Amino acid sequence: MPLQVIDAYECAKRLDFRDLVPALADAFARPATVPERHHHALPGGATLLLMPAWSDAGYLGVKWANVFPANADRGRPAVSAAYLLASAETGEHLAIIDGDELTRRRTAAVAALAAGKLARADARTLLIIGAGHVGSVAAEAYAAVRDIEKILIHSRTPANARKLADQLGAEVVADVREAVRQADIVSCATLSEQPIVLGEWLRPGTHVDLIGSFRPTMREADAAALQRARVFIDSEAALHEAGELADADIPAPGLLSDLCKGKIDGRQSSEDITLFKTVGTGLADLAAAVLVHRQE
Repeated sequence: MPLQVIDAYECAKRLDFRDLVPALADAFARPATVPERHHHALPGGATLLLMPAWSDAGYLGVKWANVFPANADRGRPAVSAAYLLASAETGEHLAIIDGDELTRRRTAAVAALAAGKLARADARTLLIIGAGHVGSVAAEAYAAVRDIEKILIHSRTPANARKLADQLGAEVVADVREAVRQADIVSCATLSEQPIVLGEWLRPGTHVDLIGSFRPTMREADAAALQRARVFIDSEAALHEAGELADADIPAPGLLSDLCKGKIDGRQSSEDITLFKTVGTGLADLAAAVLVHRQE
């Protein structure tokens, strides 16, 4: 079988969120092996990530991602990645996939998957904090799990917020506190090192997704937000990689895989505040890559 080479455009076409979210739910519910990622600090605050995974579905793969936060000041993407998919039965390489688009869409889809398990069934107002690479597809992802009627956009760069709002027919908000108080779902996709969402702002019933931060020095919400919430994570790596968790004195978070397997409860009442923290997992990358490959 010839090796597939999938560019960003084709990758996006093959990762419709209506297909990707269910594929991720299935992957998190199935047996899989996800070794701890190789996490290397590079000069200038950059990071090299190597993320392997394999599953009983017959595939294995690895993502190589370079994360350069300073690229935002250069007008360049913060993340550059590639994914190599292979057969777990023969070891033969099957596809090289644009890792930037794969990461972008699986990141938003994992958050949407969690929201599908945790947000109120009647959640209608979505606040997106961060109008960058991931934030720009967040609305499409959440629309796969909830009937979103109102979208609010907040960004530290007003021009980016306006551009995205124009594309979505959304409202730009400057006062993040008031926006958080209006939202049913708060989706935070930034590389902030200072809390943006404060626990005192959260009203009962709110669901919060913290998508952007992935290092101990980063945090998108304060300790009070986690202390007020029932907290869930995408992998145990979040326990030592997420700055928010380092700050908060909370019970052990629930795992997304256990939610998908039905081993633990998600939202228990309409008054619950729920919070999902993702730092990214090789299992989600693998599931997305398999979905791309199968649509050849």
